[in-house]
Amino acid sequence: MWWLIAAVGLAIPLVVTAMPEFGMLAVGAVAGAATAALGGGTVPQFLVFAAVSVALIAVVRPIARRQRGQAPQLASGIEALKGKSATVLERIDGTEGGRIKLAGEVWSARALDGDQVYEVGQKVDVVEIEGATAVVI
Repeated sequence: MWWLIAAVGLAIPLVVTAMPEFGMLAVGAVAGAATAALGGGTVPQFLVFAAVSVALIAVVRPIARRQRGQAPQLASGIEALKGKSATVLERIDGTEGGRIKLAGEVWSARALDGDQVYEVGQKVDVVEIEGATAVVI
């Protein structure tokens, strides 16, 4: 019974702090409770708790850290617009911006290279979004 109480006690900081190590220790406590239910003595219970907890931390923690460091696979918002193609609706030249149709919406746009001119109907690629203006090439 004490192992299950310890598991619940370790699960509370897991939820509050979002530290997965507490969850791994909670699983170790459940393994200790299972050992007690199977008739294991105090020493085997603690050994199973320690072995399961250490094994989970050694195996799962590096995997979780690697996954946390990766960039998200699905871009959203203005990040999703970078690299998209657009159609010029108003001429874009070096002195003035123009308008483009990007993802079904009309955006103000300016050329990345100030000497470049884009005519109506031409396809351009979005390099960056600065405020409400798309920077195109």
